[in-house]
Amino acid sequence: MTNVKDSLAGQLTRSGRKIKNMEKKGARKKVSVQQVYNAVLEMDDELVVKAVKAEIDNGTDPSVILNEGLISAMDEIGKRFSEGTVFVPEMMMAAEAMKAGVAELKPLMQDIDTKSSGTIVIGTVKDDLHDIGKNLVAMMLESGGFNVIDLGVDVETEKFLEAAKDNNADIICMSALLTTTMPAMKEVVEAIKEAGLDFKTMVGGAPVTQEFADQIGATGYSADAPGAVEKARELIG
Repeated sequence: MTNVKDSLAGQLTRSGRKIKNMEKKGARKKVSVQQVYNAVLEMDDELVVKAVKAEIDNGTDPSVILNEGLISAMDEIGKRFSEGTVFVPEMMMAAEAMKAGVAELKPLMQDIDTKSSGTIVIGTVKDDLHDIGKNLVAMMLESGGFNVIDLGVDVETEKFLEAAKDNNADIICMSALLTTTMPAMKEVVEAIKEAGLDFKTMVGGAPVTQEFADQIGATGYSADAPGAVEKARELIG
């Protein structure tokens, strides 16, 4: 984890961005677990863990820490990404900081009602080995409170369907970076219909557009990771 963070921090430094200036990019949202929320925005793993532990010691409901502190902060990061004030390296660092906080809450999860936002099966379609975009979307979906089943790359149509059925998924999310692999998305959508299943589908990737999503009958489309979280919430309701 340290190597990943150091690498991402290096990218920020080379691009002239300073993590400590994040609070200048917009007013912070007032929440009951403000220190947890702020620590995620500062992308500081250690600070997040410290803030979460302090809230636990104070007797704060773990579900409040999770939803109002951690998940809410990642929603703000997603919003800033869409506005162009936060970029991929920062978003990844914030997600890693958020995960550090979730790890502190895990021992308490079995004792509280931590209702998932829904279950999503995600993967890069058949014959496509690209995973950077897919991984970022999966990370943001997890940060948004979804249970994510990541199937990896080069995923066959049957594997998407099997995983969705086995995990009672709400959405099958497909990624493609190559125009030559985009037809595989249509195959999955058609297979779902032919099998009489009711899984919703979401597609994305550099060459994918809303027009293409409409053409193949996909339920949803997103151009970026934060948008995928918003669309997933919309689709699941």
